[in-house]
This record gives sequence, C-alpha cells and structure tokens, in this order.
Amino acid sequence: MRAWLIWLLPGVLAGCQMTPTTLPVAEPAPAAECRWTAASGDDLPRVITALEAEGFVVRHTDASLGLVSADRARTTIYHDNGVERLPHIGGFVRGGSGGHIGTGVMLGMGGGFGPGIDEATRAERVSVVVDEQAVRVSRDIRLIDWRGDLRESRSASDADFCRDLRNAIRAVPAGGKS
Repeated sequence: MRAWLIWLLPGVLAGCQMTPTTLPVAEPAPAAECRWTAASGDDLPRVITALEAEGFVVRHTDASLGLVSADRARTTIYHDNGVERLPHIGGFVRGGSGGHIGTGVMLGMGGGFGPGIDEATRAERVSVVVDEQAVRVSRDIRLIDWRGDLRESRSASDADFCRDLRNAIRAVPAGGKS
C-alpha cells in the first residue's frame, strides 16, 4: 500500500465527524417564575436555609458564583414495571418414555399474584444561582427503579415549585435560621 494513502485516511475519516448544529436545551423550558429580580433579602445563606427546610440536602455551594446545589430523594411506587400484564396462553410440550418420543401443544393460562408494582426512588436536584441582579432556579427529577435503571428523567423547573421556593426564601428571617 502506498504511504500517501495512509496519510490520506485520517483526513477522510475526520470528514465524517459532525458537530451539532444546536446546543442541548432543557425540555420543557424553565417557567418564567424560576427567574426573578433579586431583592435585598435574596442571599445565599437564606437560600440554603430555605432549601434545607424543604427537605433538600445541600451538596455543593460556591459563594464566588452564588451557586447552591441540593438534592432530595424519596421512595415511591413505579407502576409501569415493564412486565406484560396479560396472561400467557399455550406452550410446546415434548417428552417421552421407554424409547417413545411424543410432541404436542398444551393449552393453559398462567398469571401471578400481587399488585404488579415496583418500588422506585424519585431523586430531585435543584440548583439556585443568586447574584446582584437576579435569582435563577433549575430543577430536574429522575425516577430510578429498584434495579437501578433510570426510568424517567425530566426538567421540572415549573411555576409552582419556583413560586413556593421563592416564598420559602423570603420567609427566612434575615441573619438567622427559621
């Protein structure tokens, strides 16, 4: 093989690589209530206190960025466990004895007992950025089944959650914990 073909091959393969035309975005987009103008009481310690009062565990803070990341998890029931709920009908039977072999089809119905649900963990992660101009909140929710498989993952920065968090931040007394 000619040496120039070996030098040409990486250039041809590099042409196969494509860059994305758009960057990933949260789907659905965060609600307008998840961004508000910062008031004098909107500071990092009050945000941390409000998140902890809501049951979140603060995992990371960066005071220079005004960032708080927190999460909470709770056990829930996942109803769609992926097991077909209809009974199985029919089967194939093969057997024999004493040198004789027979085959046939067997009809029957099978089922199981129990509600057909699995226990799962609902993990919520919240990030809040506080600066002099605005407060921004983002939240995502993941549902992990009992096997550890991710069943659902979505952006959950909805208006109700952000409105409740804003009220909880404003309810924290200045300079102290509630």
